[in-house]
Amino acid sequence: MTARILRNRDLTSLEEMERYLNGGLGQLYDGRCMKGMAEALDILEKKLRDGKSIRVIGDYDGDGIMSSYILQDCLERLGGQVDVRIPDRITDGYGINESLVREAHGDGMDTILTCDNGIAAAAQVALAKELGMTVIVTDHHETPYEETEQGRRQLLPPADAVINPHQEGCPYPFKGLCGAGVAYKLAIALGRKMTGEDFTEEYLPFAAIATVTDVMELVDENRIIVKEGLKRLRATENTGLLALIAANGLEPAQIMAYHVGFILGPCLNASGRLYTAKLALKLLTERDQGEAAAIAEELVQLNGSRKAMTEQGVRLAKYQVEATSLKNDRVLVIYLPDCHESIAGIIAGRIREAYYRPVFVLTDSAGGVKGSGRSIEEYSMFEKLVECGGLLDKFGGHPMAAGLSLQKENVEPLRRMLNEKCGLTEEMLTEKVHIDVAMPVSYVYPGLVEEFKLLEPFGRSNPRPVFAQKGLRALKTRIVGKNRNVMRLELMTPEGVKAEGVFFGEVEEFDRWLKGREEFSILYYPQLNTYRGKTSLEIRITGYC
Repeated sequence: MTARILRNRDLTSLEEMERYLNGGLGQLYDGRCMKGMAEALDILEKKLRDGKSIRVIGDYDGDGIMSSYILQDCLERLGGQVDVRIPDRITDGYGINESLVREAHGDGMDTILTCDNGIAAAAQVALAKELGMTVIVTDHHETPYEETEQGRRQLLPPADAVINPHQEGCPYPFKGLCGAGVAYKLAIALGRKMTGEDFTEEYLPFAAIATVTDVMELVDENRIIVKEGLKRLRATENTGLLALIAANGLEPAQIMAYHVGFILGPCLNASGRLYTAKLALKLLTERDQGEAAAIAEELVQLNGSRKAMTEQGVRLAKYQVEATSLKNDRVLVIYLPDCHESIAGIIAGRIREAYYRPVFVLTDSAGGVKGSGRSIEEYSMFEKLVECGGLLDKFGGHPMAAGLSLQKENVEPLRRMLNEKCGLTEEMLTEKVHIDVAMPVSYVYPGLVEEFKLLEPFGRSNPRPVFAQKGLRALKTRIVGKNRNVMRLELMTPEGVKAEGVFFGEVEEFDRWLKGREEFSILYYPQLNTYRGKTSLEIRITGYC
């Protein structure tokens, strides 16, 4: 059964399956083969040996925070004079800007080193060069381009070195690294070049957290980074990470990709959304346990506020879609002027899930209108924004997500143009559920569930396996949980085998649907549930018809 699932992951050779199942640190690619890496290493080595001041400019999300931490800690370990600036989401916006460049120059900085941003900042990099500073750009976002008669031409910033696997001519074999993944490669290469130190394991947990929180594809090298990074996260000695884990009521040994993506990561992101990402960075650098615990608790509270604001924003967005002509659009452009701009991307993601459409959520900001988009697999969001570039003040991103800013009068023209140019058919807008195996519930046993752990970590492009069975009957049902959002069922297969089922979500709706039905079909995955020291097998229902 596990071999069939591997084949469903498009793994066709024994070598590919071996790498998927057992790939380790020895199979990570050498970052030194990235285009621009050699130049960056030479520059940084000279700057460090000459005692020059270096400013790292990151980003306010989890990826940017982890990138900043990796580079700051690495450069400090190598004796560098280094500090970090993370842009304020509201006042600065995404990435390096003119005010940050001028601030660095005013502070006497010799070198600017970006992480998780900079690839689209040609004007800002040019300004830094005019002011006499050295600039190194490390990024993972799509490179800007223009269409010419000769074809597409990339537009790179005029930095002294640019490291980004997406740039033309980069021989690096894997293009799917997050920003911290690129920073991780730079840190490893720099340590080896200057002192022979190997930072591969040192910064692995931080690269893993960023890979999960930035929702990168968990394939190839990313799978190794996350799988091995989680092992080291469970044994971390970082005071801040330990405090954050404890503040969320977790134990280090139990941390899985789920906890990073849905519990720890949102706490880190909440600082940049509602307050300042400097708080999350401070947590990672804090050595005092008491101070780290206080910061971690503040991050948990910020995340709680973010959740409440998100729920309100989702309700308003859904009402706008249902009550207006937006419901007829194939690309949803939702304007929520009073929404906190930091949660626009989260709301866009929730609306995408509800309607399976590319979604942009826009809100008022100091300079006009800002927004974030979340896409579906069939729609490259970044490329479509390029086509609408004349209506935008600034934009950036990749196929599945993007950020943008524009003037208020361009909101409706943008909506029209995106829909006119979308190229989406009804088939593309029909969400598809891919079933790994039509596996009878009676086939499931504890050993099989344990074997499926070989497939972890689960995430984008490596989802949890989906199984299906027809002809089930519900013998008993009961709704439990303090929020009445869990249903437990006694299932019986056509062969008369009984199994325990569990369903999370809209249980009242599911309960009404079940009434009057003799048989039904389910999508599911099996899991082991331990309660009061007793472990039992249960069928987690994820869909029904």
